[in-house]
Amino acid sequence: MHVALGGTFDPVHDGHRALFEHAFGLGTVTVGLTTDDLAAETRHVDRYVRSFEDRKRDLSAELADVATTHDRDFEIRALQAPTGIATEPGFDALVVSPETRDGGERINEIRRDRGLDPLDIEVVDHVTAADGDRISSTRIVRGEIDRHGNLTPNRDGRGPERPSGE
Repeated sequence: MHVALGGTFDPVHDGHRALFEHAFGLGTVTVGLTTDDLAAETRHVDRYVRSFEDRKRDLSAELADVATTHDRDFEIRALQAPTGIATEPGFDALVVSPETRDGGERINEIRRDRGLDPLDIEVVDHVTAADGDRISSTRIVRGEIDRHGNLTPNRDGRGPERPSGE
């Protein structure tokens, strides 16, 4: 089976790793990594995103580790449009997170229009941080959590936020 997934992956975190683990459990993986232009267009918040080359280097290291565990191959390709590589022939499945499921359905519409079979859409649940909210790159960049979902010290150095009454 040939599996596709895509994203900005800046920084790579345990939520992404759950996507990778699932994808490699299915087959050979091709990851579409957003180009610098697409990353700037698709970020829901105004924050800095590292260069394509820097993100690709870190993503490749993370994927190599998971690929070795599953004895699978992978490829990273530039993703220049949100529907990207998965609209091309040769893929069997698409791994998505809950908020990108609609994008997966759109990809299948495009595939049908092109005379291609729809992909199996595999939805991987979010990974939660220590505070019960989901792990996200934005939260990591803001300094709320680390890439594993551990709460990080406040900017004033007092330590993790604690709910009132504790």
